[in-house]
Amino acid sequence: MNEISNQNKSFLDVYREKHQHPMNRLLHTFGIPMIVISLIVVFLNWKLGVGLFVFGWMLQFVGHIFEGKWPAFFSNPAYLFVGMQWWVKKLFKKT
Repeated sequence: MNEISNQNKSFLDVYREKHQHPMNRLLHTFGIPMIVISLIVVFLNWKLGVGLFVFGWMLQFVGHIFEGKWPAFFSNPAYLFVGMQWWVKKLFKKT
């Protein structure tokens, strides 16, 4: 899908389109909160924080291998925040 047609869709709609494969969605379900939590944990225990950060990103990229699509943030860094929005909506069964 090209960027012109994406202009009429919300960031969350485009994010959902790029995350359809069940394995990708599963890995993102665990990887996203690991990354977010790592940003806090790194101040308490830097080794654990770095480990969570790296492992969380590994899950993200492995998910995109299953998906067969590049991560959405490669086209726009705003998708780094949209991923967290997707996760929160998923947590509350709104995605």
